[in-house]
Amino acid sequence: MLPRRYLPSVASLLALEALDRHCTAAAAATELSLTQGAISRQLQVLEGQLGVALISREKHRLRLTPAAQDYVAEVRKALKIMADASLTLRANPSGGALNLAILPAFGMHWLAPRLARFATAHPEVTVNLSTRLRPFDFAATAFDAAIHYGRQDWPGVSFHKLMDEELLAVASPGLLPTPLATAEQVLTLPLLQLESRTGDWGRWLAHHGVAGQRPPAMLFDQFGTVAQAAMHGLGLALLPTFLIEADLAAGRLIPAFGPPVRALGAYYLVWPASRPERQPLASFRRWLADETGPHLGRIPADAP
Repeated sequence: MLPRRYLPSVASLLALEALDRHCTAAAAATELSLTQGAISRQLQVLEGQLGVALISREKHRLRLTPAAQDYVAEVRKALKIMADASLTLRANPSGGALNLAILPAFGMHWLAPRLARFATAHPEVTVNLSTRLRPFDFAATAFDAAIHYGRQDWPGVSFHKLMDEELLAVASPGLLPTPLATAEQVLTLPLLQLESRTGDWGRWLAHHGVAGQRPPAMLFDQFGTVAQAAMHGLGLALLPTFLIEADLAAGRLIPAFGPPVRALGAYYLVWPASRPERQPLASFRRWLADETGPHLGRIPADAP
């Protein structure tokens, strides 16, 4: 049971949060369409309920005490979660929304083309997608699950492996009319890579018998821009095969040397281990198991 004694009204929390940003009751009142007196009363009620002084006065400005600043940081997270929950309810008043954080390249080139099949199989579920490049705190967001690349190194979550990643060395035909004769020749050409995977070229070279190399390369934060740079002749790139199938078929990119090489990481669906699993996520997990194949560990038919 929630400790109702320590659950302030939303109006009081909004007044405190607005005052933290504006530092004057007048500005906070303007934002919330209240009078300064109403702001003061909300803050007095809040201090009385919590039994803690929240405000210090410095000349004509109001400032939160250090303890109140810590408090309002958590309050701001809670207010955002409530606002997100309201938006989800408005978007799907019959229920069944799934809020999913995705990686840009995987989401655009692997997941998005398949989502129509999920929508057909589960019309009761609305999937909301938002891009996140790195792990985050599920407790501070409204996400039900996320697509994760790497290893099983995200704390506090459950994992379902989707697929391994294979990288292919590619270039534009204008930069490289024909494939290289040896892997070592990549060291004579400009290279492109993700800023989060600066060891990929070294591992690729070691796989082909050229050990001890860590060549410099132009850095990018997303695979999509790496692929575009490669197609425009800026250099050679190591790109996931699922990302460049169409570009290889159309001749916009060509293999530079050798077959695809398995990357260190894999793609996973992750969700908070401590949170009860909702039916939209269970349906999505089952569908992903069918899409990625039985060799990656199907979810039993009696799974929740």
